[in-house]
Amino acid sequence: MSKKVELVVEGRTLAVSNLDKVLYPKANFTKGELIHYYIQIAPVLLPHLKDRPLTMKRYPDGVEGEFFYEKNCPSHRPKWVRTATVWSEGNQRSMQYCLAQDLPTLVWAANLADIELHTSLSRKKPIARPTMMVFDLDPGAPADIVQCCQVGLWLRELLAAKKLQSWAKTSGSKGLQVYVPLNTAVTYDETKEVSHALAELLEREHPQLVVSKMSKALRKGKVFVDWSQNDEHKTTICVYSLRAKEQPTVSTPVSWEEVQNTLKKKNPKLLTFRCEQTLDRVKKMGDLFKSVETVKQKLPKKWSL
Repeated sequence: MSKKVELVVEGRTLAVSNLDKVLYPKANFTKGELIHYYIQIAPVLLPHLKDRPLTMKRYPDGVEGEFFYEKNCPSHRPKWVRTATVWSEGNQRSMQYCLAQDLPTLVWAANLADIELHTSLSRKKPIARPTMMVFDLDPGAPADIVQCCQVGLWLRELLAAKKLQSWAKTSGSKGLQVYVPLNTAVTYDETKEVSHALAELLEREHPQLVVSKMSKALRKGKVFVDWSQNDEHKTTICVYSLRAKEQPTVSTPVSWEEVQNTLKKKNPKLLTFRCEQTLDRVKKMGDLFKSVETVKQKLPKKWSL
């Protein structure tokens, strides 16, 4: 029988249950701690969730149990949970996605064991226009995040040559992600074309370390530069989201200086952050990813590589 208690969050009363249920067995990290983390991180997390259709990745039995993605916002949601109507090509129908617009909604989602928050690269209007371009640097063993740092720095140089600023964050898993804020009129066709071209350029210039093709057979000891996330029908892990790994690690913004230092010291642990470490970083440094939501940049009309 589930144990329920009531929380009052910004004037909303929520019934939360099983707060002592262990979601991360190897870390003895409970559902109550999950909710507590999302409450603590909310001031910097919510601006990155605002108006972005949310896909929930739920782990009702913890990270070692079965999980499922929930795109349609549950019908049993509180009436104050906002939604966005988005056409689904795969389902050939409109879907009602949750919007995590406020702290009560975030706590409600966490109570559903929504450990991971996956968001669209667009806001709800216009859904066909991404606000950013993303590169997911995914290492194939024995490569790790150290090699991703090298590839990320090469990518940063290519972008800077076109006067494009970029920001880095950990995936919270094993890789590194590079974000290029745009916040200008651009299409997914354009961001996909540019990101694909850049991935192929990196592969040509550094074939010993970089692969741009999807095949997993090609990835051993290399870094896959995944450009395909730049798609209207895909989502990426939101900054500050927990990940469903052995430990409650977080997709955490990092400075380029930290990326360079990790490469220099060849120590992947320098870019591994549990939730309490991420909270400490925010207290000291603020939101290193804040500018991603506001900086306006234009993709070059012609990208000559």
